[in-house]
Amino acid sequence: MSKAMLENLQCYVVGAYEHPTRDAPNKSVVQLHAECAAGALADAGLTKSDVDGYFCVDDVPILTMIDFLNLKVRHCDSTDTGGNSSLLHIAHAAQAIAAGKCNVALVTLAGRPRSEQLLLSAARPDMMWEVPLQYELLDIYALGARRHMYEYGTTSEQLAWIKVAASHHAQHNPHALLRKVVTVEDVLTSPLVSDPLHRLDCCVVSDGGGAVVVTRPEVAKTLKRPLVKVVGAGEAVQGQSAGAVELTASAARHSGAIAFAEAGVRPSDIQYASIYDSFTITVLVALEDLGFCEKGQGGRFVADGNLISGVGRLPFNTDGGGLCSNHPSRGGMTKVIEAVRQLRGEAHPAVQVRGCTLALAHGTGGRMGTRHSSATLILERE
Repeated sequence: MSKAMLENLQCYVVGAYEHPTRDAPNKSVVQLHAECAAGALADAGLTKSDVDGYFCVDDVPILTMIDFLNLKVRHCDSTDTGGNSSLLHIAHAAQAIAAGKCNVALVTLAGRPRSEQLLLSAARPDMMWEVPLQYELLDIYALGARRHMYEYGTTSEQLAWIKVAASHHAQHNPHALLRKVVTVEDVLTSPLVSDPLHRLDCCVVSDGGGAVVVTRPEVAKTLKRPLVKVVGAGEAVQGQSAGAVELTASAARHSGAIAFAEAGVRPSDIQYASIYDSFTITVLVALEDLGFCEKGQGGRFVADGNLISGVGRLPFNTDGGGLCSNHPSRGGMTKVIEAVRQLRGEAHPAVQVRGCTLALAHGTGGRMGTRHSSATLILERE
C-alpha cells in the first residue's frame, strides 16, 4: 500500500450484528445473509439505500446477493480465503473507501454447516491428491499440536486452559452453544479424537452469521454510534513451500506485523484480542506469531487463566468464541463483532474489559500446517 493511501486509510465500523441462531434448518443461507445485513444496518442507523459497497464470501454468488438485497453498489468483493474472509473484506473495504470507490460498505457472512453436510470438491488441484488419503481437518491440527509439544514442551494441560477461558466467557452468552464452565480436567478427560487433541479442544459447529457496516469518517461522524476506527490491517498467505512445511508457525507472523506497523502500536498495547479458535492449538500458535509471547512460550502464556477477562492479562474471545459459542463455517466475522462490542463497552458486564480502547481481531483461513492465510485487524475506540 502506498504511503498516501495508508495516510488516507481511515474508516469506521459503525454497525455490527451477530445472528442469534445456532441451528437454522428452516432458513436458507441467503436469508441468513439478509437478516444479518438488516441487523447491522439497523445498528448503524443506516438503510440499504445508503450502501454503495458490498462484500461477502461467494458461497452464494455475490451478484445473486446484491440482487436479492436490492443493493445499488459501485464496488463489490467476494474474496474467499476461508475462515478469515470477513477480516479481509473489512480491510479491502477500508482500501476501497480510501480510494474513493465507495462510502458505505456492507460486509455479510452466513453459513449452515450444522444443517448441511459440507463436502470438499475433488475438482480442486490439491484435492485430487489429498481426498484419496481421506485425511480429516482435525488430523492436520493434531499434527501441528504434537509437533509443538515435541519442539517446545507444550502440554495438553496448557492447551486445555484455552478452552477453560472460552467457557468462562460463554457462560454469560445466552446464545452460546456450550455455556457450561469446564475445567482443565474436563478437557483432558473428554474423548481423544486425534492425538493429542480432545473433543473439547475443538470448536463447535453451528449455523448463523453476522455483518458489519464500514464507512468513511464523514459518514461515521454523523451517526449516533461510538466511533470504532480501523487503524491497522494485514493479510498474508502461507503454503507448503514445495515440501518445506511449517507445522508450528502460521502466516499470522506476517499479517500481524503489517497490522501493528500500520497502527503504530505493539502487542503489549492491546487490551482485548479476538483470536480465531477452530482448535485450541490454532489460538496458541496465533498468539505466538502475533507477538504476544515468544515462539514456544504459548503454553505458558495461556495457562492459569491468563486469557480470562478480569483475571488474566490478555482477555480473549469474551463471547465464548468458536470453541463454545458459534462457528458458522467461516468464523472470522464473529471475532470482529465481539471486538467492536468490547470497544463500544457493549460486551456482557461480566466480561467487559474496563476502559477498552484498543483491540485486535485475527482470523485464520484454510488449514494451518498446509496452505492457509491470516488476516489481522487492529481497532481503536475514539
